[in-house]
Amino acid sequence: MALRGRGDIAALSAFSVRVIEALKGIVPCLKIQSACYERFGPDGMRVLQEAMSAAKAAGIVTILDSKRGDIGISAEHYSAAMYKQYGANWSTVNAYLGAETLEPFLSRGGAFALVRTSNPGSDALQTIRTEGGLTIAERVATIIAEAGKASVGSSGYSALGAVVGATKSKEAASLRAIMPQQIFLVPGFGAQGGSVEDVKPCFNQDDCGASRGASRGAIVTASRSVIFAFGANDSDWVSPIQRAAESFASEIRRGISGSSISTTVSR
Repeated sequence: MALRGRGDIAALSAFSVRVIEALKGIVPCLKIQSACYERFGPDGMRVLQEAMSAAKAAGIVTILDSKRGDIGISAEHYSAAMYKQYGANWSTVNAYLGAETLEPFLSRGGAFALVRTSNPGSDALQTIRTEGGLTIAERVATIIAEAGKASVGSSGYSALGAVVGATKSKEAASLRAIMPQQIFLVPGFGAQGGSVEDVKPCFNQDDCGASRGASRGAIVTASRSVIFAFGANDSDWVSPIQRAAESFASEIRRGISGSSISTTVSR
């Protein structure tokens, strides 16, 4: 989407708010990619704030996908921006600086730490074996599991979750075994090639869920397949987005037994 002038910024604002209105009552979570707004400077950040407020008004839990990662005062500033300035419920963080980068984010809300990302290039780093036999991703997973223990709630899940891509399903089972108390944020479904079968290992069959056949502990995300479901000449572009979101949610629920399934649309 090539936006340049103030009229285009207004279009970005209108598009964002209309998409959020279309998703109300269909998905419980919305993952908003901050980069799509940051590139337009102060005006773009204002629209980001509008979108976050619109999602809150619609009763949708927000995940601000910013992938921040730093330590000390810099991490504190990033955390304040994500949770206080924009009102995010959750954010995404880069855990590759170690556990100390996570604390400022967890002090204000929930966070999903990058563990095994969906992009093909991640294989060059995240699959390397350490001296202990674990891959880099598995080693990061052990850090996340330990760091998340202090924020486990009554549900049995931690406020510190993990990003595990749908396109890395062969590794998801081992990561789930390392991180039983982490909610997995699962990108890569749909346009990136991930399927229902790919996301199944990301879910937990926990004690309270297993008794009624429910899978829990993962949030599956879809982006382009939902928000760009309309055609270039469609005068009504909202209805195709609604139908795509409903189809996405239904596909996940049918594929994963039980009703405790979370889906989110990414912006």
